[in-house]
Amino acid sequence: MNKLKTTLFLFAISFSTIAQQKPQNVIFMIGDGMGLSQISTAIHFKGSPSAFEQFQYIGFVKTSSAVQKVTDSAGAATAYATGQKSFNRAISVNTDSVAIPTILEQLEAKNFATGLISICSITDATPACFYAHTTDRGQHEIIAAQLPASGVDFVAGGGRQYFSSRADGANYLDDLKKRGYQVDTTVRYDQINSSQKYAYLVHETNLPGRHEGRDDYFPKTVNTALQYLSGKKENFFLMAEGSYIDWAGHRNDKEMMIAEQLDFDEALQIAIDFVKQDKNTLLVVTADHETGGTAVTKGETQDKLNVEFVTDQHTATMVPIFAMGPGAELFQGIYENNEVYHKLRALIGF
Repeated sequence: MNKLKTTLFLFAISFSTIAQQKPQNVIFMIGDGMGLSQISTAIHFKGSPSAFEQFQYIGFVKTSSAVQKVTDSAGAATAYATGQKSFNRAISVNTDSVAIPTILEQLEAKNFATGLISICSITDATPACFYAHTTDRGQHEIIAAQLPASGVDFVAGGGRQYFSSRADGANYLDDLKKRGYQVDTTVRYDQINSSQKYAYLVHETNLPGRHEGRDDYFPKTVNTALQYLSGKKENFFLMAEGSYIDWAGHRNDKEMMIAEQLDFDEALQIAIDFVKQDKNTLLVVTADHETGGTAVTKGETQDKLNVEFVTDQHTATMVPIFAMGPGAELFQGIYENNEVYHKLRALIGF
């Protein structure tokens, strides 16, 4: 009995601590395919300290989906967005293919302002899992059709063709406009009004890689979204995905890997600067899975490093998770990917 009382007492203290550190806002950054070796490329190749070196609270996430040991982005993002593990390719449906409410949908109902940013199509697996529901991630037109009614305040990414050049002839760009969105093909970094909603569909499909000429779209859009969301004078939730770290792993492309990781690092620093100034925002940074079995190895000379790959597929390796801001200490330890949702839910208090 005394042991039970002690356990309850400690739980009460823990819960009280969480309640005192309740964040008003959440920035959730996902480096698609980003494992420890990918992060290490930013540390070794940046030429200055990586943004990741500023974190105090760090843990590890187990990435398997409900059915497969090696997850895909859809299975992992479903776990993050809904708190339930599902099957690979699932977009926020459970193992019975029934839609599950996402954290973004739940926060929209609580009058949070919300935002989604991606480098690839906004209908791709990771962003889609925060606003859509379907049994297969490849159903881009079905996913696109669900965005206008989602209520997301700020959207930026590729995939314009799935809204306007569709097999069914529908035009969901018009639907977005009818629902009050300012729709554009270019992010207007200096022309944004927090009383409006924005859908920036900046490419027909997916943006080019950073090493292929993409500008600093990702860090600048993260900065714009944070200024926009904080300007709404409401609590907010922002998910920002660095999509092409994963693509570099699939291609076994060292140059692309380093360029995309440094791009993510740049965007991360913007988020960190916001968190440090704001004091009421929780920043959580992790990956959906690792891609490529990537390793940073000895180069041809002692002062050089190389990046090597053992596969062109995803792996079951745990991925790191970093947190900063109110409640950040809750993200230490080793746990399943769906627990991230429950930790966020406990901190936000809904």
